[in-house]
Amino acid sequence: MDNSKQITTLMHSMGTKAKDAAKILAGAGTNAKNAALNASAATLRASIPQILKANSKDIEFGEAKGLSPAMIDRLLLNEERIEAIATGLEAIAALPDPIGDVIACWDRPNGLSISRVRVPLGVIGVIYESRPNVTADAGALCLKAGNAVILRGGSESFHSSSYIHSCLVEGLKAAGLPENAIQLVPTRDRAAVGEMLTMSGVIDIIVPRGGKSLVERVQNESRVPVFAHLEGICHLYVDGSADIDKARKIALNAKMRRTGICGAAETMLIDRKIIDQIPLLITPLLDAGCEIRGDTAVQKADTRVIPANDDDWDTEYLDAILSVKVVDGVEAAAAHIASHSSGHTETIIAEDKEIAEYFLNTVDSAIVMHNASTQFADGGEFGMGAEIGIATGRIHARGPVGLEQLTSFKYQVRGNGQTRP
Repeated sequence: MDNSKQITTLMHSMGTKAKDAAKILAGAGTNAKNAALNASAATLRASIPQILKANSKDIEFGEAKGLSPAMIDRLLLNEERIEAIATGLEAIAALPDPIGDVIACWDRPNGLSISRVRVPLGVIGVIYESRPNVTADAGALCLKAGNAVILRGGSESFHSSSYIHSCLVEGLKAAGLPENAIQLVPTRDRAAVGEMLTMSGVIDIIVPRGGKSLVERVQNESRVPVFAHLEGICHLYVDGSADIDKARKIALNAKMRRTGICGAAETMLIDRKIIDQIPLLITPLLDAGCEIRGDTAVQKADTRVIPANDDDWDTEYLDAILSVKVVDGVEAAAAHIASHSSGHTETIIAEDKEIAEYFLNTVDSAIVMHNASTQFADGGEFGMGAEIGIATGRIHARGPVGLEQLTSFKYQVRGNGQTRP
């Protein structure tokens, strides 16, 4: 399907169906939404062989396309990862339903009673690349928050996402909810993305999840409001007061647990006060296969360190590469982060609580941490069940975009015949 008129017709048909479904979902009860999610989880578990077969086609496609090992890892599904997807659906079902929550209420001197109440956003468009699990995470979160969603997955994950989507549809059917509440764009044609970005009368919010080029395109071209982060240039600062063993373990996890996720550390800053401890921090990383690109002081610590250049401090590697620099204390670390961070996630390793509080209060990123790996920058780890992405903007949503962030609110005003003088 490469005809532009056909794409336009397809997308607007999906949009109409989504708006109709959103009207029904806005009034759907919590039990029905939870039943759909739990039934979807059960269908996923029962479909593991079929999902793995679909995923093998995507892996073959990705390898032929020349995807990097990090991107192949994002695309890969196995029984453990499929179980994690199913468990994630059940975790979202177990979360409190935000719709109808009274955020605040107050009475006016004239007798009016005013409440601010959570309501769905409406129709959400999610554009993502190679991770097939996003199909389930995004669909489930939007559903639980009472929104209809149009999903446009990447060409690499086309078969996996299609099968996962079919499991979600089975869940909707089992719960008596409209099948069009969760729709997946059934074409790899990139024109579908362009069409979604123009559907301002249909789609209420666009959420892009993927690489820099995708997010830049969405932010530059969308006529619809966007929740997004452009890059995940995350920092790890090891203060002079740090417990070095703790810092070593956190650094290894923050970089190497999964190098291809947006919460992976890309730069480590080390306080000059502990310059003699640099080998203890970088040797485990080097031994684990991580390439270290360091300044002069770091290069002296190990002959395997490659000289860093100016671009390294502004690079999201998404690979087993870490830039390392020595700085003069927490203020210098905060200044470096302010100049080079993408505003995603930063962490400080320090035993001095005053220094830690300075870092937490001064560094202006969506997520700031103390003595913890940046890999915890994830909605599931925040107790949100899952997240549809990380937002680094300052309007409406910031950090993990979970259920509450996928709602808006309205004011309910109750009176007893009052008229305004």
